[in-house]
Amino acid sequence: PAPVGSYARGCLAGGKALPWNGPNHQVMRLSRNRYWGHPAMIEYLVRLGQAADEQGWPGLLVGDIAQPRGGPMLFGHASHQIGLDADIWLKPMPDHLMSDDERENVSAVSMLNEELTEIDREHWTPLQGNLIKSAARFPEVARIFAHPVIKRELCETAGDDRAWLRKVRPWWGHHYHFHVRLACPDGARGCVDQAAPPPGDGCGKELTSWFKAAAKPKTPPPPRKKKPDLVVADLPAACGAVLEAQ
Repeated sequence: PAPVGSYARGCLAGGKALPWNGPNHQVMRLSRNRYWGHPAMIEYLVRLGQAADEQGWPGLLVGDIAQPRGGPMLFGHASHQIGLDADIWLKPMPDHLMSDDERENVSAVSMLNEELTEIDREHWTPLQGNLIKSAARFPEVARIFAHPVIKRELCETAGDDRAWLRKVRPWWGHHYHFHVRLACPDGARGCVDQAAPPPGDGCGKELTSWFKAAAKPKTPPPPRKKKPDLVVADLPAACGAVLEAQ
């Protein structure tokens, strides 16, 4: 197994499928065939489900990880290309085994109000915060992406235990789920790590800057040409062999 290249420009050799059902997880949107990952990611998701269960979380609803051989997707993500990214819904797993139809059509639930400016207390509970905290505590985790409002909530409720907050990075759009990114596994020479987050818990000026940017009056941006889709020639050379392998 080998992640080749970077999170947004690479591929995955020797990927492993996350079982659709586990004691502490269920996989969503099966038709996408994006439940493949580096074995380190698959193991991580199983261990996170176990840790979350011990804290009272009903189970993980796992969204996109990667395609069977990684690489760019037709829609939804720029990253998730080397099997080291995974989306985990903030909606608790139901108490029954979902049908394929449910997994395709059940909606994720936003943790924010309609304006996306405040936490929705009807859906967000301390359990969601504990889940993200548990996810960040694993040493192999490089980053967790969550909406700035969720990051603010975590900052305000973390208390004195704050070291894990450094890994939780604000990013728009992540209010239905959070995105876990693992560091390149030891010995994965073709894998390109992202730079480490800056020191500190990320709860000060850095977080405030996100809200200031959102509050600025918006002017329509000039039209831009659509970036061409990535093709195999844009990926690391080793990906050609990975994608052609039988």
